[in-house]
Amino acid sequence: MINRVLIRIKVVQLLYSYFLVQNNFAVMSSPEAPTKEKRFAYSLYLDYLYLMEEIARRISSNSKNSPLYETRFIQRLCSDNIFKSIVNKYSVSEFPLRGCQDGLVERIKESAIYKKFLKDPKADTKIWPDLFRHFIATDTAINALAEKYDNYSMRGIDRAKDMVAQTFRDFASSQDNIADGLEDLKESLGKARELYFRLLLLPVEITYQQEVDLDERRHRYLKKDEDLNPNPKFIDNELVKLLNDDEEIKDFIEKNKISWLEQNRDLVKHLLKVIRESELYKEYIKDPMSDLHEDCDFWRKAMKNIIFNDPDFLETLENMSLFWNDDLEIMGEFVLKTFRRFEDKASSPDANIGEPVLPMYKDEEDAKFGKELFEATVKKNVLYRSYIEEALNTQHWESDRLAYMDVVIMETAIAEILNFPKIPLQASLNEYIEIAKCYSSAKSGAFVNGLLACVIENLKESGKLRK
Repeated sequence: MINRVLIRIKVVQLLYSYFLVQNNFAVMSSPEAPTKEKRFAYSLYLDYLYLMEEIARRISSNSKNSPLYETRFIQRLCSDNIFKSIVNKYSVSEFPLRGCQDGLVERIKESAIYKKFLKDPKADTKIWPDLFRHFIATDTAINALAEKYDNYSMRGIDRAKDMVAQTFRDFASSQDNIADGLEDLKESLGKARELYFRLLLLPVEITYQQEVDLDERRHRYLKKDEDLNPNPKFIDNELVKLLNDDEEIKDFIEKNKISWLEQNRDLVKHLLKVIRESELYKEYIKDPMSDLHEDCDFWRKAMKNIIFNDPDFLETLENMSLFWNDDLEIMGEFVLKTFRRFEDKASSPDANIGEPVLPMYKDEEDAKFGKELFEATVKKNVLYRSYIEEALNTQHWESDRLAYMDVVIMETAIAEILNFPKIPLQASLNEYIEIAKCYSSAKSGAFVNGLLACVIENLKESGKLRK
């Protein structure tokens, strides 16, 4: 019932907020009013970080990937402006710790820490603190090379190691809100499920309000003939009876304490009035006889053409949940499909149709898809951003043309393309282009399409993408 189209939209929306508000991890700045010891410590601290990035680049797995380089810590490090300045510095000058790299690379490749990480690369938040503590911080060759630095001191070495440890802690704290982001995703998908049941309940409660209105008219002092003998066709609608008697709908409504009548009776009265004044209603009640097909068809049309387009209804949805106006198109389609399933099951009770109310997810893969896509994007979003920037440079597009939502959409698209091999490439592309058209700027669809096509071409040429 919650399909991958909606899941993608939810993931993009929440990633946009997540990336905007997440704690900003940054390399430590140069100390103010530094002593000689602090200057030495800061210089060594930056070289420790550069050494880790160099090691990450040089260690490849059997598949020729560089799993250590793709860890979140190294990716975030490479995006930091202070670190970029160090990379630029050592592109034209000698790196002081270069002589110890070969030995470290070999020892790390053979270590139990690294081999354990290869078995579970998702658990990458602890790998660099462990490698630093067990190999880099204790390496005698590094200490020997550090003695050649200006203002060398043993206390300075300890201070540099403490600064690295603090950088690891800062990075870890910047990752803590991933759990919050996933919880927000779960809540948002749960609210979509709630909207589905609320929409199924709406015909029942609108019909009940009609019954209340008719009963009040019967007890009016001055009665008209239509008050004494009202047309019962609307309140006898067979689909409404099926919805009202369905155990799964009743269980969800009772468990979640949902009622339009109790929470917004004025809206129910308004919708009933709009329906009664419609040509659809007038045509429907002309003939007192009806069948299940006609009853279902009436509510499909009433929901699609009247309720889903009613300004008061849309405003109420927006006030009730930030998610629901975005969810309405997809949830509305599933509600209309559910009406059809009720009709089919009642018309052919012996057919193997299954329960009319749709399950929350089609299968287990769909149930896990949102969480896995969110995590995949967060884990390597800096790497995916570098693919986007490479494509920008190739096509001579200006980075300031990119709306931030476009960036998030493309990072999520790249995460899906690279991490979900069963999903056809073109299917992923089409979905994210549509998301860009709906949720970003007017020209975003064409721009995202062109830029993603360039990213995909580059990934295929480099062997990173094979589907």
